[in-house]
Order: sequence, then structure tokens, then C-alpha cells
Amino acid sequence: MKRIVLASASPRRRELLDRTGIEYTVDPADVDESTEISDPKEVVEELSRRKARAVLCKHPDARVIAADTVVSIDGEILGKPSDREEAIAMLTRLSGREHLVFTGVTIASNEESGEVIDTFAECTRVEMYDNSPELISWYVDTGEPMDKAGAYGIQGKGTVLVKSVTGNYDNVVGLPLAALMRRI
Repeated sequence: MKRIVLASASPRRRELLDRTGIEYTVDPADVDESTEISDPKEVVEELSRRKARAVLCKHPDARVIAADTVVSIDGEILGKPSDREEAIAMLTRLSGREHLVFTGVTIASNEESGEVIDTFAECTRVEMYDNSPELISWYVDTGEPMDKAGAYGIQGKGTVLVKSVTGNYDNVVGLPLAALMRRI
């Protein structure tokens, strides 16, 4: 099997991949993440492809795994909050409602036939409790939401905000392991 490179700086993705026992190295992708695409599934697929290709150029003999995760509600993508107020606004909007979490994954390698790109996306439905302004403020003040799509981390303190998950839990964390393992 080819050497594996994870094109992500996310400690959550590393923790998930560590569960598999697969040996890998980390080389975070540095790509422009702006896009004109508005469909969440297409966005995560496109961004994961960009990341994988950028890192494959630096590691042409490896198999590169790249991912991108977004939260979507009412057809709008919620990225990472820029400040405390935006985090509170996002969590207030999600409170008492369902939303979708999309993770796009690309596995890229160079083979005798040329570049091989395998991209897929997973979607998980998450329902939030009707969270009080005090609980939301407490959570935002922990600092945890600031580097996470939708302003929460289900695997951390943010778990207290979540009522239910329908679909793959690891997908919400940032890497759908079961689907990934069937493709690498």
C-alpha cells in the first residue's frame, strides 16, 4: 500500500484516522477556499479535491486524503465563526432545529494510468436542543466553537447542545471513517 498523507491540520481528523491504526503523515493543504458554488455537498467535494491535489503535488508517490466539512441550515452554509457574536448568532439559529453536516473527502494518488481522484460526500442530520442564551454564552466562552463549522464541536463540550444525530457521527466530527475505509 502506498504511503498515506493526511492533508489536514485538524486534530479531530487525526484522532479519527488514528482509530484505524493506519500509518500516515500530516501535511496540511494551503488552498484558496473561496468558491462560487452554493450547494453544500458540491462545496465540500470541490474543496476536498483542491486540498488533495495541492498536497499530491508535494507527495507524488503517496495516497493523499483530504476533507472539508460544512454545516448547512435553510440551504445556507455556516462556516467557522469570526468572533464571539457570530458564534452566538450561529448557535442561536441552530437552537431547537435540525441542520445538515456535509463532509467531502477526496483520496488522490498517481498511478500508472495517471492521476486518480476519488471524491465522495457524506451527510448527517443533527438536531439541537432548544438551548438557552445562557447555555449558548457559556459554551461560546469556552472558546471551543471558534475553529469549527457551525460554531460547535459535537465531540467536545458542544455535545451538551445536541439532541440527536441521524447518520454517521464521525462525519459530524469531520471524517466519515466507515466510508473512507471502504475506499482506501
